[in-house]
Amino acid sequence: MSMKDKSIVMLGCFDTKGEDFTYLYQCLDIQNQPLITINTGVMDTSVKFPIDVDNESVAAASGTSLKNIRKSGDRGKAVELMGMGASEILSDLVSKDLIKGVIGMGGGGGTYIILEAMQAVPLGIPKLCLSTVVAKDLSRQIGVKDITMMSSVVDVAGINKISRLLIQQASAAITAMALVKVDTSVTVKKNIAISMFGNTTKCVDKCTELLKDRGYEVMAFHATGVGGATMESLIREGVFDAVLDVTTTELADELCGGILSAGPDRLTAASEMGIPQIVVPGCLDMVNFAQLDTIPQKYKSRELYSWAPDVTLMRTDNIENKILGKQLVNKLKKAKAPVEILIPLKGISQIDSEGDIFYNPEANNALFESIKENAKGHIEVVQMNAHINDEVFAKMLVEHLLKMMK
Repeated sequence: MSMKDKSIVMLGCFDTKGEDFTYLYQCLDIQNQPLITINTGVMDTSVKFPIDVDNESVAAASGTSLKNIRKSGDRGKAVELMGMGASEILSDLVSKDLIKGVIGMGGGGGTYIILEAMQAVPLGIPKLCLSTVVAKDLSRQIGVKDITMMSSVVDVAGINKISRLLIQQASAAITAMALVKVDTSVTVKKNIAISMFGNTTKCVDKCTELLKDRGYEVMAFHATGVGGATMESLIREGVFDAVLDVTTTELADELCGGILSAGPDRLTAASEMGIPQIVVPGCLDMVNFAQLDTIPQKYKSRELYSWAPDVTLMRTDNIENKILGKQLVNKLKKAKAPVEILIPLKGISQIDSEGDIFYNPEANNALFESIKENAKGHIEVVQMNAHINDEVFAKMLVEHLLKMMK
């Protein structure tokens, strides 16, 4: 099916936001693009535009009925179920290759439903949500998806001078994004994922340069929790041919309750998908917290460093490093393709070098010995008398990865 024949999906609560969606429909219709409308509202609606998927169908897709949802009187449950149903509907449309973009708008409940539904839409199909709660932390709802959030400024509660302008802009934006043609003229050998942090930038930059010189496409993921989770998700979608996991720091945040955990599934996707991976204990010397006054009481006496006004790093200790070494190896033991762990003996982050704030050979040794002990007989461990950001270490990483990929 050509892009011209695919549709833009408009979804949301057509009951309480009928006037707003009527105007959005008119704006999209002017763009002369095929539309599919999905009503996620649980009450009756009197909108005049065509509804392709009604709220009865959305409720049924969640495994219940609209009658039951209304009867329960539980708003929170209604929002949850309509989000689930809308996700199922979108998943079906995606599987049939029928859509080229998705747009929705709403308040708190409507935004939840829209973002939940958009989880079913893969990377590359544009997704835009015009919302009243953009300033809220929506990281859990957005997850790892490429969703564009746009502030409605005023409530989605009728058309006025401001809402009219922003709805026009939102409709123009989703239409323009949906019509973008993918450039197929660029050819690359293979795609490689690489993880990075400010503390491993020099290493990652050099690795990227060397790999690009050999014709590989390199995509870097900032190890900020959502970055690592996104990388894992895309690995599972089959986007990558290999992984150069230089920065596994999110494991430390998961262990110690830091703010940049990528969850328990970090460092599992490449093993499950059976693609080669080189793994480095990069930045396992640190756990990330916000401002200094947000540090949990039990960590107040630890080695702390203010990386930025809103970022406080805590140095991992011997006990934590022993645990991290074991966890890292255990995740990799399930690998279905070649895997190696490469250790830079002179430091695993920018601030873990001789004379710097997190330099602690004893703590590093606890980590390295734990890795070697648990990997023995299972995974090859290669050590180098270099710092993680030394050019010679980056060159070794690339050499080992390319050898694996032959």
